[in-house]
Amino acid sequence: MGDNRNFIIAIFLSVVVFVGWQYFFIDPQLEAERARQEAAAEGSGTTASPEPGTTAPGEARLPTVDEPARTPGAAGRTVDRDEALAAAPRIPVRSNELDGSVSLKGARFDDLKLRKYHVTVDPESPEVTLLTPAGTEAPYFAEFGFIAAPGSNVALPNSKTQWQLEDGEALTPQTPVTLRWANGQGLVFHRTITLDDHFLFTVSDRIENNSGAPVTLYPYGLVSRTGSPAGSAFFILHEGFIGEFPSVGEKAISYEDATEDGPVKVSDTEGWLGITDKYWAAALVPQSGKNFVANFSEHPDPAIENYQADFRYGPQEIAPGGNIEIENRLFAGAKVSTVIDTYHEAGIYKFNLLIDWGWFWFLTQPMFDALHFVALHVGNFGIAILVVTVLIKLVFYPLANKSYVAMSKMKKLQPDMEKLRERYKDDKMKQQQEIMELYKKEKVNPLAGCLPVLIQIPVFFALYKVLFVTIEMRHAPFFGWINDLSAPDPTSIFNLFGLIPWDPPSLLMIGIWPLIMGFTMFVQQRMNPLPADPIQAQIFTWMPVIFTFMLASFPAGLVIYWAWNNTLSVIQQGVIMKRQGVKIEIFSNLGLDRLLGGDKPKP
Repeated sequence: MGDNRNFIIAIFLSVVVFVGWQYFFIDPQLEAERARQEAAAEGSGTTASPEPGTTAPGEARLPTVDEPARTPGAAGRTVDRDEALAAAPRIPVRSNELDGSVSLKGARFDDLKLRKYHVTVDPESPEVTLLTPAGTEAPYFAEFGFIAAPGSNVALPNSKTQWQLEDGEALTPQTPVTLRWANGQGLVFHRTITLDDHFLFTVSDRIENNSGAPVTLYPYGLVSRTGSPAGSAFFILHEGFIGEFPSVGEKAISYEDATEDGPVKVSDTEGWLGITDKYWAAALVPQSGKNFVANFSEHPDPAIENYQADFRYGPQEIAPGGNIEIENRLFAGAKVSTVIDTYHEAGIYKFNLLIDWGWFWFLTQPMFDALHFVALHVGNFGIAILVVTVLIKLVFYPLANKSYVAMSKMKKLQPDMEKLRERYKDDKMKQQQEIMELYKKEKVNPLAGCLPVLIQIPVFFALYKVLFVTIEMRHAPFFGWINDLSAPDPTSIFNLFGLIPWDPPSLLMIGIWPLIMGFTMFVQQRMNPLPADPIQAQIFTWMPVIFTFMLASFPAGLVIYWAWNNTLSVIQQGVIMKRQGVKIEIFSNLGLDRLLGGDKPKP
């Protein structure tokens, strides 16, 4: 009885943790993320202009030679996005992927939308907004600039500087633009910005020194963001500060690291740094081979909640009559796997790790590659999940075959085992010894039946990670009512699948696919006789119901995989059991054997 009690407690606690984690943690995080995206797309805040003399909310803290400058807290009012965009002349940005502008005031990247991605599955919903100007409720922007040497009074461009358009009219993949600014002291700055076919901007600065004295500058780049991503505290997903450097390896820095321990610094000559969301990111790529110091920091005033990833080079001296050139890059866009891999292969150090493949990347990335390859040929990620599941079954067929053969042998031993249990029912230790002797005599491994489950666990995890973090799965449709494989099944049996005009709470959103999954799990269980112990038999009977509730809030693609995998397992086990001459218990366990002309009751 003690074993049964422990078994029941373990099952109960597992279910409580699983359901509680999903209901109280994941669901609120996803809801907050949806709300944040909708707010960003629609614009927010009042329409009042900032008061004179105040600092615009979210304004960057420009790095000095030694430490990032710590400006006072922002006291100005926020404005809506359209008003902030209209406050300065702009250069349009147009491509198949991006829609936005670059501000001539400060030459700042602060207006980008992703043309191929929408807030909801509705193609008419607003485009996803990535970068937003300072002065709005949630500023998010990038800029490149220069810092003067200590004690120098040389005038340099800053966030208030009005650059002039020297060449070009709009920034497109075919037409770069060149900006110009002169400081009136002999320094002339030329900045050429190019854009590739996707999300990579190249910023080439040429500084001419027409004065009669040498000038020392410290070039820098920064990404500044007010507010944190909704999933930045979600342990399965990394959002927030991110960077890769040869000197320290992966630097998956959380906002808490920069808050609790102070600024995090890294010195190197290769790498990249920035801020990432689940599906999008803004990342700076310093010029390869030049010494730089990367810095991750939070504003000292916790009420502002402003985060900044920046880098600065060492001193760059320009002789009188000479010039220097600096080339930096900015990635600002969607984390599309094929695009990210292209940048990685082109020489950006470990840029493929911008996508959060997790600790088990050796499972997650091949799983995605297989799904992506099949989807390119069949045109649907849902079908790709079904095809890849079959391929996985074929790969592991020899192991699963041994497992099911062992299970069939176990079934043959059931009568002998029942006799031993009855003979030694008052001596549990002796009973177990005799049963183990029986296993040894018949060369049966009682743990062999666990192998299919053990195989399924890493596959399940890898697919869950792929569905959760890859943008290719976002809003990927299947058939019928499943229009987003990365979201839960939107139907519910508790409102008769939409016939009743009522929105059940998330705990009661038990859709059609979770029900199908539960049924296939129930059928799979009934392939074998129930445990002899009545309590354990009841627990196993209720397990499909429990798993139906547990998986109902998981991505639909994962539930479809589980249902399809169960179906294939039932077929595979049935074929092997028939070959072994073992009775398939499914009909008798369901009480259907008489209806189907099976075993008849003895007179």
